[in-house]
Amino acid sequence: TNGTYFVSGSAAPGPVPKGHIRLYSMRFCPFAQRTRLVLNAKGIKYDTININLKDKPDWYFEKNPLGLVPALETTAGQLIYESPITCEYLDEVYSEKKLLPSDPFEKAQQKMMLEQFSKITPYFYKIPTGKRNGEDVSGLVAELKQKFSNLNEDLVNKKTKYFAGDSITMIDYMMWPWFERLEIFELQHCLDETPELKKWTERMLEDPTVKATMHSMDTYKAFYKTYIEGKPNYDYGL
Repeated sequence: TNGTYFVSGSAAPGPVPKGHIRLYSMRFCPFAQRTRLVLNAKGIKYDTININLKDKPDWYFEKNPLGLVPALETTAGQLIYESPITCEYLDEVYSEKKLLPSDPFEKAQQKMMLEQFSKITPYFYKIPTGKRNGEDVSGLVAELKQKFSNLNEDLVNKKTKYFAGDSITMIDYMMWPWFERLEIFELQHCLDETPELKKWTERMLEDPTVKATMHSMDTYKAFYKTYIEGKPNYDYGL
Protein backbone atom coordinates (compact mmCIF):
# COMPACT_ATOMS: atom_id res chain seq x y z
CA THR A 1 0.00 0.00 0.00
CA ASN A 2 1.40 3.38 -0.95
CA GLY A 3 -1.25 5.49 0.70
CA THR A 4 -1.15 9.21 1.15
CA TYR A 5 0.82 10.96 3.82
CA PHE A 6 0.61 11.06 7.55
CA VAL A 7 0.84 14.68 8.72
CA SER A 8 0.82 16.26 12.16
CA GLY A 9 -2.50 15.54 13.82
CA SER A 10 -2.90 12.21 11.98
CA ALA A 11 -3.60 9.28 14.29
CA ALA A 12 -0.76 6.79 14.57
CA PRO A 13 -1.07 3.70 12.35
CA GLY A 14 -2.12 0.39 13.89
CA PRO A 15 0.19 -2.56 14.55
CA VAL A 16 2.35 -3.96 11.75
CA PRO A 17 0.45 -6.76 9.93
CA LYS A 18 1.60 -10.29 10.68
CA GLY A 19 4.24 -11.58 8.25
CA HIS A 20 5.15 -8.04 7.18
CA ILE A 21 7.62 -5.37 8.14
CA ARG A 22 6.64 -1.70 8.00
CA LEU A 23 8.57 0.99 6.19
CA TYR A 24 8.19 4.62 7.17
CA SER A 25 9.07 6.46 4.01
CA MET A 26 8.64 9.44 1.73
CA ARG A 27 7.99 8.59 -1.91
CA PHE A 28 10.73 10.82 -3.32
CA CYS A 29 13.40 10.44 -0.64
CA PRO A 30 16.65 8.89 -1.96
CA PHE A 31 17.59 7.60 1.51
CA ALA A 32 14.25 5.81 1.87
CA GLN A 33 14.65 4.48 -1.66
CA ARG A 34 17.73 2.57 -0.50
CA THR A 35 15.53 0.62 1.90
CA ARG A 36 12.81 0.14 -0.73
CA LEU A 37 15.43 -1.25 -3.13
CA VAL A 38 16.57 -3.81 -0.55
CA LEU A 39 12.98 -4.77 0.41
CA ASN A 40 12.13 -5.28 -3.25
CA ALA A 41 15.37 -7.05 -4.18
CA LYS A 42 14.80 -9.57 -1.41
CA GLY A 43 11.06 -10.00 -2.04
CA ILE A 44 10.17 -9.00 1.53
CA LYS A 45 6.50 -8.33 2.33
CA TYR A 46 6.16 -4.83 3.69
CA ASP A 47 3.66 -2.08 4.13
CA THR A 48 4.49 1.58 3.64
CA ILE A 49 3.58 4.54 5.78
CA ASN A 50 4.51 7.80 4.10
CA ILE A 51 5.47 10.70 6.35
CA ASN A 52 4.99 14.33 5.39
CA LEU A 53 8.50 15.56 6.17
CA LYS A 54 7.43 19.22 6.26
CA ASP A 55 4.66 18.59 8.76
CA LYS A 56 5.50 15.45 10.73
CA PRO A 57 3.02 13.74 13.05
CA ASP A 58 4.07 13.90 16.72
CA TRP A 59 3.87 10.12 17.11
CA TYR A 60 6.57 9.69 14.48
CA PHE A 61 9.23 11.11 16.81
CA GLU A 62 8.42 8.26 19.20
CA LYS A 63 9.28 5.86 16.38
CA ASN A 64 12.39 7.72 15.26
CA PRO A 65 13.63 10.52 17.53
CA LEU A 66 15.49 12.04 14.54
CA GLY A 67 12.19 12.40 12.71
CA LEU A 68 13.80 11.20 9.48
CA VAL A 69 12.93 8.49 6.97
CA PRO A 70 13.53 5.64 6.40
CA ALA A 71 12.62 3.70 9.51
CA LEU A 72 11.49 0.10 9.87
CA GLU A 73 9.09 -1.34 12.41
CA THR A 74 8.68 -5.07 13.05
CA THR A 75 5.55 -6.88 14.23
CA ALA A 76 7.23 -6.99 17.67
CA GLY A 77 7.38 -3.18 17.63
CA GLN A 78 11.16 -3.03 17.18
CA LEU A 79 12.31 0.13 15.39
CA ILE A 80 15.35 0.48 13.15
CA TYR A 81 16.41 3.72 11.44
CA GLU A 82 19.25 5.31 9.38
CA SER A 83 19.27 3.98 5.81
CA PRO A 84 22.50 1.87 5.86
CA ILE A 85 21.45 0.33 9.19
CA THR A 86 17.95 -0.55 7.94
CA CYS A 87 19.45 -2.15 4.81
CA GLU A 88 21.99 -4.22 6.71
CA TYR A 89 19.29 -5.28 9.20
CA LEU A 90 17.05 -6.51 6.35
CA ASP A 91 19.96 -8.41 4.80
CA GLU A 92 20.68 -10.19 8.06
CA VAL A 93 17.10 -10.98 9.08
CA TYR A 94 15.86 -12.07 5.65
CA SER A 95 18.79 -14.23 4.72
CA GLU A 96 17.67 -15.42 1.30
CA LYS A 97 19.33 -13.52 -1.57
CA LYS A 98 22.11 -11.90 0.46
CA LEU A 99 23.22 -8.48 -0.77
CA LEU A 100 26.20 -8.09 1.57
CA PRO A 101 29.19 -10.43 1.33
CA SER A 102 29.74 -12.79 4.26
CA ASP A 103 33.51 -12.31 4.10
CA PRO A 104 34.40 -9.71 6.79
CA PHE A 105 36.98 -7.94 4.63
CA GLU A 106 34.67 -7.71 1.61
CA LYS A 107 31.91 -6.43 3.86
CA ALA A 108 34.30 -3.83 5.31
CA GLN A 109 35.19 -2.78 1.75
CA GLN A 110 31.53 -2.12 0.97
CA LYS A 111 31.20 -0.05 4.15
CA MET A 112 34.31 1.96 3.29
CA MET A 113 32.93 2.61 -0.19
CA LEU A 114 29.67 3.75 1.34
CA GLU A 115 31.53 6.06 3.71
CA GLN A 116 33.28 7.64 0.71
CA PHE A 117 30.02 7.90 -1.19
CA SER A 118 28.38 9.72 1.73
CA LYS A 119 30.83 12.58 1.03
CA ILE A 120 29.41 12.84 -2.51
CA THR A 121 25.67 13.11 -1.80
CA PRO A 122 25.82 16.75 -0.51
CA TYR A 123 26.92 17.91 -3.99
CA PHE A 124 23.56 16.86 -5.42
CA TYR A 125 21.94 19.51 -3.22
CA LYS A 126 24.67 22.16 -3.04
CA ILE A 127 25.04 22.51 -6.82
CA PRO A 128 21.35 23.01 -7.77
CA THR A 129 20.79 25.27 -4.74
CA GLY A 130 23.86 27.37 -5.53
CA LYS A 131 22.80 27.64 -9.17
CA ARG A 132 19.32 28.79 -8.18
CA ASN A 133 20.83 31.44 -5.90
CA GLY A 134 22.94 32.71 -8.78
CA GLU A 135 26.23 31.52 -7.27
CA ASP A 136 29.20 30.28 -9.28
CA VAL A 137 29.05 26.51 -8.87
CA SER A 138 31.85 25.63 -11.32
CA GLY A 139 34.21 24.70 -8.46
CA LEU A 140 31.63 22.35 -6.95
CA VAL A 141 30.92 20.80 -10.35
CA ALA A 142 34.66 20.18 -10.88
CA GLU A 143 34.86 18.50 -7.45
CA LEU A 144 31.87 16.28 -8.24
CA LYS A 145 33.40 15.30 -11.58
CA GLN A 146 36.59 14.36 -9.74
CA LYS A 147 34.60 12.14 -7.35
CA PHE A 148 32.87 10.49 -10.32
CA SER A 149 36.26 10.01 -11.92
CA ASN A 150 37.42 8.13 -8.79
CA LEU A 151 34.36 5.87 -8.96
CA ASN A 152 35.01 5.29 -12.66
CA GLU A 153 38.64 4.42 -11.89
CA ASP A 154 37.44 1.93 -9.29
CA LEU A 155 35.32 0.09 -11.87
CA VAL A 156 38.19 0.17 -14.40
CA ASN A 157 40.62 -1.33 -11.87
CA LYS A 158 38.21 -4.00 -10.69
CA LYS A 159 37.17 -4.87 -14.28
CA THR A 160 33.71 -5.68 -12.94
CA LYS A 161 30.22 -4.65 -14.09
CA TYR A 162 29.18 -3.50 -10.61
CA PHE A 163 31.04 -2.09 -7.64
CA ALA A 164 31.65 -5.40 -5.89
CA GLY A 165 31.62 -7.92 -8.72
CA ASP A 166 29.62 -8.91 -11.78
CA SER A 167 26.27 -8.88 -10.06
CA ILE A 168 24.48 -6.18 -8.08
CA THR A 169 25.18 -6.09 -4.36
CA MET A 170 24.34 -3.75 -1.50
CA ILE A 171 26.80 -0.99 -2.42
CA ASP A 172 25.22 -0.56 -5.88
CA TYR A 173 21.78 -0.12 -4.36
CA MET A 174 23.13 2.27 -1.72
CA MET A 175 24.57 4.58 -4.38
CA TRP A 176 21.89 4.26 -7.02
CA PRO A 177 19.17 6.71 -5.85
CA TRP A 178 21.40 9.74 -6.48
CA PHE A 179 22.40 8.61 -9.95
CA GLU A 180 18.74 8.03 -10.75
CA ARG A 181 18.18 11.73 -9.98
CA LEU A 182 21.12 13.16 -11.97
CA GLU A 183 18.83 14.50 -14.67
CA ILE A 184 16.60 16.30 -12.18
CA PHE A 185 19.63 17.94 -10.58
CA GLU A 186 20.86 18.80 -14.13
CA LEU A 187 24.11 16.96 -13.46
CA GLN A 188 23.87 14.35 -16.23
CA HIS A 189 26.87 15.96 -18.01
CA CYS A 190 29.10 15.02 -15.05
CA LEU A 191 29.12 11.45 -16.42
CA ASP A 192 30.47 12.52 -19.83
CA GLU A 193 34.10 11.77 -18.97
CA THR A 194 33.45 8.60 -16.97
CA PRO A 195 32.41 5.91 -19.49
CA GLU A 196 32.56 2.95 -17.09
CA LEU A 197 30.46 4.74 -14.48
CA LYS A 198 28.00 5.68 -17.20
CA LYS A 199 27.80 2.01 -18.28
CA TRP A 200 27.16 1.10 -14.65
CA THR A 201 24.17 3.49 -14.56
CA GLU A 202 22.83 1.92 -17.76
CA ARG A 203 23.15 -1.58 -16.28
CA MET A 204 21.43 -0.46 -13.10
CA LEU A 205 18.49 0.87 -15.11
CA GLU A 206 17.96 -2.65 -16.50
CA ASP A 207 17.60 -4.15 -13.01
CA PRO A 208 14.00 -5.22 -12.21
CA THR A 209 14.35 -3.96 -8.62
CA VAL A 210 15.51 -0.54 -9.78
CA LYS A 211 12.63 -0.41 -12.28
CA ALA A 212 10.16 -1.32 -9.54
CA THR A 213 11.21 1.51 -7.23
CA MET A 214 11.56 4.32 -9.79
CA HIS A 215 9.32 7.24 -10.60
CA SER A 216 9.09 8.67 -14.09
CA MET A 217 11.36 11.63 -14.80
CA ASP A 218 8.30 13.84 -15.26
CA THR A 219 7.00 12.92 -11.81
CA TYR A 220 10.42 13.53 -10.25
CA LYS A 221 10.81 16.87 -11.99
CA ALA A 222 7.33 18.03 -10.98
CA PHE A 223 7.87 16.99 -7.35
CA TYR A 224 11.34 18.52 -7.27
CA LYS A 225 9.94 21.83 -8.54
CA THR A 226 7.44 21.96 -5.63
CA TYR A 227 10.26 20.96 -3.27
CA ILE A 228 12.56 23.76 -4.44
CA GLU A 229 9.72 26.25 -4.06
CA GLY A 230 9.45 25.15 -0.43
CA LYS A 231 5.97 23.64 -0.82
CA PRO A 232 6.71 19.97 -1.51
CA ASN A 233 3.71 18.15 -2.98
CA TYR A 234 4.39 14.70 -1.51
CA ASP A 235 1.27 13.27 -3.13
CA TYR A 236 2.31 14.30 -6.64
CA GLY A 237 1.23 11.72 -9.20
CA LEU A 238 -0.83 9.56 -6.81
